Amino acid sequence: MTKILIIDDERAIRSTLREILEYEDYKVIDTDNGIDGLEIIKKEEIDLVLCDIKMSKMDGMEVLTEAMALKPDLPFIMISGHGTIETAVEASKKGAYDFISKPPDLNRLLITVRNALERGTLVTETKVLKRKVSKTRDILGDSGAIQRIKETIERVAPTDARVLVTGANGSGKELVARWLHEKSPRANAPLVEVNCAAIPSELIESELFGHEKGSFTSAVKQRIGKFEQAHNGTLFLDEIGDMSLSAQAKVLRALQENKITRVGGEKEIAVNVRVIAATNKDLLKEIDAGNFRMDLYHRLSVIIIHVPSLTERTDDIPVLAKHFCEEICAEYNMPVKKITDEAMEALKALPWTGNIRELRNMVERLIILSDRSITDQDVRAFANPSSFSSIAVAAKAEPVKETMVPASVSTIGNATSIYDDFSCFQDFKDYTEREYIKYKLEKNSWNVSKTADEIDIQRSHLYSKIEKYGLKREA
Repeated sequence: MTKILIIDDERAIRSTLREILEYEDYKVIDTDNGIDGLEIIKKEEIDLVLCDIKMSKMDGMEVLTEAMALKPDLPFIMISGHGTIETAVEASKKGAYDFISKPPDLNRLLITVRNALERGTLVTETKVLKRKVSKTRDILGDSGAIQRIKETIERVAPTDARVLVTGANGSGKELVARWLHEKSPRANAPLVEVNCAAIPSELIESELFGHEKGSFTSAVKQRIGKFEQAHNGTLFLDEIGDMSLSAQAKVLRALQENKITRVGGEKEIAVNVRVIAATNKDLLKEIDAGNFRMDLYHRLSVIIIHVPSLTERTDDIPVLAKHFCEEICAEYNMPVKKITDEAMEALKALPWTGNIRELRNMVERLIILSDRSITDQDVRAFANPSSFSSIAVAAKAEPVKETMVPASVSTIGNATSIYDDFSCFQDFKDYTEREYIKYKLEKNSWNVSKTADEIDIQRSHLYSKIEKYGLKREA
């Protein structure tokens, strides 16, 4: 139910507003002063605030200012018996949705409340969609290390301080960088990513700073570099420990002077960029080895955020696994599978060399290969075969036809031979899904409706799978 907070020191106004809003099926909380109102905003999930301007203890404008700092998207409607255009303009500048004079007109009040609530919903939905498009996921976990990372992001993001994010591959360094951008004043400007390890050393300078037409053989037209693309936004230099020394020197100059020069160009171009760097290497050791500049290290590491490996925070695995399970099942348009407590303990016991990325892949594999729930037997059979001496494929509830399994897989006692016929996990996943669907269809005499019910997917989804894998009923 939509929850509305009324802050007004006049009892009659509070009672009138409460009666009107409760009649419209809104849940109403009221208080006679701004101090208590702010405490309610902190503790409760409030959808809208109606706030008087002239109050004792704390002025309504002060309440508005502090509330916007706490919850910037919370709709505020200011109410005053001494309203002027100047007051209304000031309230709007501070973040108020609208301004209503006392005594409030009933129809206008209700329309304004509905519009403010709709706007609040749209703002929330827009942020969620923007986060999906920008691949910004929530940072999940309750461990002390993750809580410290979240707190650091909250403190550092509003500033322009450069940040160095360290941690193993797959631990979530990119996600930290995305949240630093998302919570910064630059959030509406671009976040430009550069994977320094994926770009050849002879091309990294052109990638970062751009080039002029004809500056080298293949430069057939002018190119705008990543620094210019990120102007007024954030530049994320991933795997910066792999950047060449010559490129490091130019990055250092750009950070010192906030100016860049395109390859083959002479004109200096001013850039306003916040730089966030990430690495899986120990840069201090790289400095000792002569592979990284100490002066650049000190420029980049104003703030250092270390992202722990998954094995350092195994207590977060249940939260992550459950989230991935819900997300992947939604993508596959299938009911969410339950992960048993025993399966969670089995997951926590695995060696997570691939960190978060590996966990998500394993959860996806378990969803595809397990039955209605994911058990510890499923984990031992499918999650990380290289960690176990045997793979219990034959222990599944449904018997597997010999013709369904390639020769290497039929040798189930030898874990190292399971994947010999597959070059990558996607091939294995597609093969397993295809054969599973084929087996179920044959078992049900190609009754698509019955098969869809049995394997818990929609009939239209099953038809799509049949078409995807080119399955045909044998004559």
